[in-house]
Amino acid sequence: QVQLVESGGGLVQAGGSLRLSCAASGRTFSSYALGWFRQAPGKEREFVAAIGWSDTIQTYADSVKGRFTISRDNAKNTLYLQMNSLKPEDTAVYYCAARSGSYYSTLAALYGYWGQGTRVTVSS
Repeated sequence: QVQLVESGGGLVQAGGSLRLSCAASGRTFSSYALGWFRQAPGKEREFVAAIGWSDTIQTYADSVKGRFTISRDNAKNTLYLQMNSLKPEDTAVYYCAARSGSYYSTLAALYGYWGQGTRVTVSS
């Protein structure tokens, strides 16, 4: 089992950057595939980015490709999301998620563990 705690959200102007972190408990962090999802007010939760057990195995939503970078540090049990060139439409609560196994998924339903979320607000 793994517990996840996000941090790093806040208010930023359009064009700015933020780095989200997700600290995980448990000794088997490296055996989980991880993902970032977000939920804007009045909208459904949507996929943002995911990473497999290795830092080289990643995928991104088209809306963030080229602007966001997902990474993980297995020694620190931490997942990151570097967000650059932020847009007002990136405003949402961002959640990190974990699923057992090496392979990521873009489907929220396949993740069994979730953090509480961190709010990102991008002003125009």
